[in-house]
Amino acid sequence: MNTPQQVLKKMLSLDKFSAWLGLEIDSVSDGYCKLHYTVKEDMLNGFGSIHGGVLFSAADSAFAFACNSDGVLSVALDVHISYTRPAQTGDVLTVEAQEIHKGNKTGLYDISTKNQNGELVCMFKGTSYRTGKNIL
Repeated sequence: MNTPQQVLKKMLSLDKFSAWLGLEIDSVSDGYCKLHYTVKEDMLNGFGSIHGGVLFSAADSAFAFACNSDGVLSVALDVHISYTRPAQTGDVLTVEAQEIHKGNKTGLYDISTKNQNGELVCMFKGTSYRTGKNIL
């Protein structure tokens, strides 16, 4: 049986985008992932706050790490994000993905992004499709 840490190691070895974003994994377990990153100047939009695409991408990565943690290749079937407040250069954002439901073919996940003050920056909800194929 594969551990979530083994699966994460394999995924990160191939995931250049998450590395480029500067995502640092704090914790991974079955159906769960917590990571953080620091907002850099090149992540800002034309209004001087973090670009929504950066928030989406970081949440999507946490979603992927959580829904694949059991070693069954899972892909995004449907996702939705709601933005609640801006983030600025230097803010440290923590992204936490939590499994709500895992069935034979689909899974449901809540992914929150909070700033260093514990304030919600965005909420991402993801539905995964479980292919039945092993990652390792």
